[in-house]
Amino acid sequence: MTMMSPPPSPSPSPSLHVGHHHPSPPLLHLTTTITNSQHRTHRLVSPSTNSRTNSTPNTQSPSNSPLHFQLSANNNLYHWNALISKYTKNNLCYEAILAFQHFLQTDHTPDNFTLPCVIKSCIGIQDLGTGLAVHGIAVKLGLISDVYISNALVTMYGKFGYLEDAVKVFDEMPQRNLVTWNSLILGLLENGCFRESIDVFVELLVSEDDLIPDVVTLVTLLPVCGDEKDVLVGRMMQSLAVKLGLYCDTMVQNALMDMYLKCGCMVEAGMILDRNENKNVVSWNSIILGCSKEGEVEQTFQLLRNMQSGRNSVKPDQVTVLNVLKVCLHCSQLLKVKELHGYSIRHGVECDQFVANAFIAAYARCECGSSLCLAENVFNIMKDTSSSSWNALISGYAQNGNPLKAIDLFVKMISLGFKPDWYSIGSLLLACTELKLLRYGKEAHGYVIRNGLETDLHITNSLLSFYIQCEKPLSAKIMFDGLKNKNLVSWNAMITGYSQQKQANEALNLFRTLVSSGIQPNEISVTSVISACTQLCSIRLGKSVHCYTLKNSFTTDIFVNSSIIDMYSKTGCIEASQNVFNQSDKNHIGLWTNLIAAYGIHGNGNEAMKLFYEMQRLNMKPDHFTFISILMACNHGGLVKEGLKIFNEMQTIHGVMPKLEHYACLIDMLGRARRFDDAMLLINEMPEEPDARIWSSLLSSCRVHGNMELGKKVADKLLQLDPNKAENYVLSSNLFASFSKWDDVRIMRQRMKKLKLKKEVGCSWIEFEGKVYNFFAGDKALPDIHDMWRKLENDITRRGYKPETKCVLHELTEDEKVDILRGHSEKLAVSFGLLRARKGVTLRIFKNLRICEDCHNAIKLVSKAVDREIIVRDNKRFHHFRCGHCSCGEYW
Repeated sequence: MTMMSPPPSPSPSPSLHVGHHHPSPPLLHLTTTITNSQHRTHRLVSPSTNSRTNSTPNTQSPSNSPLHFQLSANNNLYHWNALISKYTKNNLCYEAILAFQHFLQTDHTPDNFTLPCVIKSCIGIQDLGTGLAVHGIAVKLGLISDVYISNALVTMYGKFGYLEDAVKVFDEMPQRNLVTWNSLILGLLENGCFRESIDVFVELLVSEDDLIPDVVTLVTLLPVCGDEKDVLVGRMMQSLAVKLGLYCDTMVQNALMDMYLKCGCMVEAGMILDRNENKNVVSWNSIILGCSKEGEVEQTFQLLRNMQSGRNSVKPDQVTVLNVLKVCLHCSQLLKVKELHGYSIRHGVECDQFVANAFIAAYARCECGSSLCLAENVFNIMKDTSSSSWNALISGYAQNGNPLKAIDLFVKMISLGFKPDWYSIGSLLLACTELKLLRYGKEAHGYVIRNGLETDLHITNSLLSFYIQCEKPLSAKIMFDGLKNKNLVSWNAMITGYSQQKQANEALNLFRTLVSSGIQPNEISVTSVISACTQLCSIRLGKSVHCYTLKNSFTTDIFVNSSIIDMYSKTGCIEASQNVFNQSDKNHIGLWTNLIAAYGIHGNGNEAMKLFYEMQRLNMKPDHFTFISILMACNHGGLVKEGLKIFNEMQTIHGVMPKLEHYACLIDMLGRARRFDDAMLLINEMPEEPDARIWSSLLSSCRVHGNMELGKKVADKLLQLDPNKAENYVLSSNLFASFSKWDDVRIMRQRMKKLKLKKEVGCSWIEFEGKVYNFFAGDKALPDIHDMWRKLENDITRRGYKPETKCVLHELTEDEKVDILRGHSEKLAVSFGLLRARKGVTLRIFKNLRICEDCHNAIKLVSKAVDREIIVRDNKRFHHFRCGHCSCGEYW
């Protein structure tokens, strides 16, 4: 048999490898070796550190123990073996080895019963030194050929990762039994040598030992076939089980079912369950867990019902409930969590701490106010809460809209003596981030430092996210630069933070540093940097990152592909978005939602509608975000009738309750269509109070359609609700200016000045040869560009262009207004593009504000005059100008 190189050894004495065959020392010397090893082991294995080996050391020495006390000095070999065996069977490994030490000082000689017990105890407390010494004793006494001793040694070397020595002992055995083969196979599997273990299994089948694999062999190998997703080997095992008459064994069937579930073969797993006539709770738990992991909600609950029906019903246990809860966590459906909770109570499933904590987490994850109350109810009736219980509740409140409650719970947890861990501190920092409570977050940072927790990377990464999300990027950068052992999560916290805080260039630069440092980015890193490219509206950078994802096989990830679709759509390449969608796995709702949104912002509402109904035909259920996307698409496309129909179906057919975002889409849609009465009726019937976003969109529609009466009321509402936002005063001022209410305009501007608010200056930009060129409204220092626009203006005037001076909301003469219109930023950007770009190349212009009616009409005519496509993205949507027409159909 081929010997493999051993992994890094946990042993303190690697020089004692059996494979080197050191001369066997006398027994008295070995006694000293064992004693010295025991002194080391006793220091390492204490009541507080021994949980890892499941050995609970007894502080009594064997000479003081009750069992040993009954033995006289004339105890024979049988009594010593009984004592050592008793200690070993009761997992008192340290005491067993001490008893063996005393035994060696007698006139008795250990036999093939003594040594396997001692070797097992060496494994129990991870004392390889003593195990090596026992190996030497076996060699000295000529017992090494005994199959029981050799089996124990094979197991020991496998457990310690010394595979070369395990194989050497195995090869030198004159006689092997099935335990020998099973021990070597298990040792190889535990050290990650799956293929080698299969080779050994094949050798077993053809060996001269004339042995037949048993249940233990199959049950040892099948779970690893599942872990390795090797369904072919698993099927071979199934065929062998049938041939050997082992297929009907419940343990084998459970292992086969588990293997198929891990390989994603739900049908085969179900067939094994159906044929199993002796299903036990393990059988049902396995199939339920597999189904739960697949996200099959109804099927998982049906299996739970089937479990207790029929002649061979099985009572669910805590594991059953925990497995079903996994699918509830996946779908975050409150009704299903409540159904399972009631089921577990009715069927007498003990609600221990693990189950209670899981229910708290499940309730807390459901995005519903009442679900948090239910989580707290479970928490309050618990007899013994733990840090995990507190963590689940705190996390629920922090993530679901009640960060103040999360902070209160954290304070209460500490006051009751519970010590917060990385999870609870992370939830606290998340709550502080939501509320932008910099002081509280700094206090948490102080607590971390005082309690020596700053070396915990989980906490450090939470602090990085906190500082950068609270707009303290410099503090985050100083902390990040000072980290000695930063991991990928640390890098992602910074890159994601920069991206979310609209610091796209910093995110890109840090991503470049990450890649150059040799650390492999993951899907989170890539998704964040794609978002940064989207913010910069840089098609060049976006394509570069897309190429990176293709080269590094990230495009199999749904979230990466969704981000790429979004990036291309927001940089004006809707065709590229469609191509990425076509090449992706379409079984994820996020891809459909993003493509629907893409067509929406490009004004192609009909295509968005086709996608919306096509996904339903393919049994894809639209969610909260899908309905936002399709309603926005209807809004931009002027599909009011269709939008109202979908809004109604959202509740009646799909069971999705509308939130503020859905109402905002619908009210904006009605306002753009001049249906102000319907918009106000909907506002009055809403279950929630309208926010500033809703009033802002309605005010904008009032200005566009000249509804001064309603507009004045809406402006008052908006300024009461959000009096510190400059945009709200600008919208109100523009309404008054459109009706020449100059006194009211001056009042708005005075209020802005008093509050030190500034109007956002119009800015447009265009990317050319790898550089981004910015243009600001009214910039006079660009003579060649202004000359270019004058030429274009003369051309389009012959084609019917007339300046829309009503777009200039200032008290000026007509000539002054025309001059201001010429200086609009998008006109400057178009002129620059026509001066620099090659003939026929599509111009892509991006603007921070909504395009005005005059620029829209002018650029539409320019596209025909120069025979070139011009794409303009303002802060609302895209306009594709071709041959004197716009994709918006004059509806924007």
